[in-house]
Amino acid sequence: MVVACCALMPARTSALFAALFVICASASAQQVIPLWQAGAPGFESRRDEPEQHQDWWYKNIHNPSLTVFLPPAGKSSGTAVIVAAGGGHRELVFNPEGVEPAQYLARLGVTAFALKYRLFREPGSKYTIDNTAEDIRRAMRTVRARAAEWGVDPKRIGVMGWSAGGEVAALVAYPPVAGDPASKDPIERASARPDFQILIYPGPFGIPDAVPRDAPPLFLLGAADDEYVAGVLFDLTRKYHAAGASIETHIYTQGKHAFNMGQRSGYVSIRNWPQRLAEWLQDRGYTRGAP
Repeated sequence: MVVACCALMPARTSALFAALFVICASASAQQVIPLWQAGAPGFESRRDEPEQHQDWWYKNIHNPSLTVFLPPAGKSSGTAVIVAAGGGHRELVFNPEGVEPAQYLARLGVTAFALKYRLFREPGSKYTIDNTAEDIRRAMRTVRARAAEWGVDPKRIGVMGWSAGGEVAALVAYPPVAGDPASKDPIERASARPDFQILIYPGPFGIPDAVPRDAPPLFLLGAADDEYVAGVLFDLTRKYHAAGASIETHIYTQGKHAFNMGQRSGYVSIRNWPQRLAEWLQDRGYTRGAP
């Protein structure tokens, strides 16, 4: 039926569908790296359970992984970012807050990794926040330990967190997450601490009472009328400022929650917010070649 309908479409419409098919095929061909080859520790038997997916969300994630988005040939800056989508720890808003930002970062010359992590608030979940912490720490360590494979500088690896994904980022940004030099696993020997953070309307969990002065430099963005986490934007800005830590904050008058990359917003400022991130990355040297 689909083929018959396509045959009746005008040439322009057929070309659009062909382009969309190429984009989808390209996305499905991305390299996917399981965080543990044998499955997540303690849950190895669930490794092969299929994920649930519809439209923009994913659920039933038992084999946490990184999907790799490489910059165009010759454009890599040596910087990498691990992207943790939101979804309230009940689902993963993987396409709008994982794939799309990873593709954007790759166009800037940043090697991006979209993270699928385990969801401890999903109905029936056997996981806890500790399992989510294991996933983001393993993700950071994997990229750092294998940085040479992607031409990444191990001292230029950041984390990007959206909504609940911002809470995931906090699990490595503030607590001590040094590697274990005695581990037989070379990945576990690497530090899990990010060199910088990008937080887009982050949730409150994991933010300490006081931010250390050496906290990872932070790009923070959201809307003042966000019905869920507007207070986090102001609170985290004050804490960074009080500590003398590096932060750039953009709080828009309106935009609410979950505006993603902004392209579907009715507000010009929200539609253009990714450019503010590109500027911050450039100002800090993350989108220029490593010295």
